[in-house]
Amino acid sequence: MADSDSLIARGRRVLATESEAVAALEHRLGEDFAAACRLLLACEGRVVVTGMGKSGHVGSKIAATLASTGSPSFFLHPGEAVHGDIGMITAKDVVLAISNSGETDELLTILPVIKRLDVPLVALTGNRSSTLARYASVALDVSVPTEACPLNLAPTASTTATLAMGDALAVAVLEARGFTEEDFARSHPGGTLGRRLLLHVEEVMRTGEDLPAVGPDTPLSAGLLEMSRKGLGMTTVVDDRRRVLGVFTDGDLRRALDGQIDLRATRMGEVMTAKCKAARPRMLAAEAVHLMETHRITALPVVDEDGVLVGALNVHDLLRAGVM
Repeated sequence: MADSDSLIARGRRVLATESEAVAALEHRLGEDFAAACRLLLACEGRVVVTGMGKSGHVGSKIAATLASTGSPSFFLHPGEAVHGDIGMITAKDVVLAISNSGETDELLTILPVIKRLDVPLVALTGNRSSTLARYASVALDVSVPTEACPLNLAPTASTTATLAMGDALAVAVLEARGFTEEDFARSHPGGTLGRRLLLHVEEVMRTGEDLPAVGPDTPLSAGLLEMSRKGLGMTTVVDDRRRVLGVFTDGDLRRALDGQIDLRATRMGEVMTAKCKAARPRMLAAEAVHLMETHRITALPVVDEDGVLVGALNVHDLLRAGVM
């Protein structure tokens, strides 16, 4: 059995080999790379990524990265393409083909069809003299001097270099498009970023009978009952048109008790916090989080443009929604 030192040394050797392979790409980027980016930017259809074996696995990831960063894309298996799936390629598409050798049989079979469709072809290959490179509108060199595999057989450094070049294309195009966080969130509505940038207060706020509200002349004792029933840690104080005059929170209660007030004789209007912070229904939930954090509060009334109470929420609502 191999000892720990030798295993660690082998792992470090692999990482060093692959790091060198990726670093070498930086100095190869030139007008060909810019031309490939322009083809992707001008694409009116989809970027169709294709490749066999390990190149295919890398291609699937590149297609996914492009799709999530503003360039509609999908992966087409070249083995399926020769049996009818090549019909997925339209005249408005761009094909991104991956082959280290540039001589993969399944790819070579579909190249004439791509050429007849007059579809731009971007090649990622380790052999710039290959058939794939000659067919391509633009060929990008992803060659490596050696694989990380000690037999120099298993695709390792070459697939890492190809993946890095795919990321370089995707990010360069992303920035050229002016792709924003909001655009990214629309492609990732189920993720944390999507929830943070797409979820609005009205989608998480409490409404109707769940809203704590009392009038300014309500006794403090009744206001405390309203707070307890609704479980938000506060109650709003509203006028007869439901316009928010202020809020009464756990903090206000502590201050009131410190003053040794009469719970039955004191009215809510006397102990509420006037000019309270409030959210709007179409405010991003993330903005509500920022408002709470900035002012060190745990709950917010939600009002319309006339100051009328339409909802309320607290930190627990935002936590459940995955915004915090």
